[in-house]
Amino acid sequence: MRTLLLIFLSFTFYHQSYCQKISKTDYNQLQKKEDSLRNEFYTIINSPSTTERLKSDSLYTKIMVRSLQIKNSFYFPFDSIPSMYKLYAPDSSFRIYTWQVDISDFSYIQRGVIQIKTKDGSLKIFPLLDRSDNIKNIEDTVTSNLAWIGAVYSKILLHTFKNKNYYTLIGYDANSIKSKKKYVEVLHFENNQPVFGGPFFMMNNTDNKNPSRFIMEYKKETSATLSYDEEYEMILIEHLISENNEPQKKWTLVGDGDYDGLKWESGKWVFKEKIFNQSSPDGEPPVPVPLNKNF
Repeated sequence: MRTLLLIFLSFTFYHQSYCQKISKTDYNQLQKKEDSLRNEFYTIINSPSTTERLKSDSLYTKIMVRSLQIKNSFYFPFDSIPSMYKLYAPDSSFRIYTWQVDISDFSYIQRGVIQIKTKDGSLKIFPLLDRSDNIKNIEDTVTSNLAWIGAVYSKILLHTFKNKNYYTLIGYDANSIKSKKKYVEVLHFENNQPVFGGPFFMMNNTDNKNPSRFIMEYKKETSATLSYDEEYEMILIEHLISENNEPQKKWTLVGDGDYDGLKWESGKWVFKEKIFNQSSPDGEPPVPVPLNKNF
């Protein structure tokens, strides 16, 4: 109980110290913007009309940009919009926002923006434009923010190699009527521009193929674990098998209770086979459960 109290107090202090960087007038203005964002996001999530969802998403994006234009908005939590994921980089150099819009029962698009921390609190952002439908081979393609694969990110990790920072993003894509996807990809900055993907994976496979990002695609109606474990300092990946012995059909893949992993070593995520081979009685992984079980 004491530990939980200390965590709560430290989080509260951290939150308050961040918000103190925002003037009272700007903070009040951001709260009003947040109210408008929350109302539009409710429509995005709940409206049965595709037209209304897309209209609200357009308004939401405009309000979001106006909100970020307010001085020191980088420090405003936007914590009353739970379905918009907001991740600070571990070094606090930027924050990334992502969310999903349902186009239909089997079609989705992701939205996002990277907000860079600036010394004077002014606006510096990179919009993330989902171009996944136009990318022929997502697994092997290095992209910019203007040709983004589209994902809702739930975790960001920082590693430094040869004095350069690399940010690993773990994300989710509802994908299609048959399957859903989870991603691991590395974000870094070249000439102050964001670059997604690259030669950061070393996989243990017979064809010696090393992708630009790791993709887990599996059956829509099931769940499969892909999450970072602090204790083991690894990304844990539930092994997938085909229900009908057709592994090339991704929509037939389900978790089998075994776990492989990715370990950061010398600037790459190196594949490790058979980390765990047991599951708990309720089918959950034998590791800490991710905070958001949708991922």
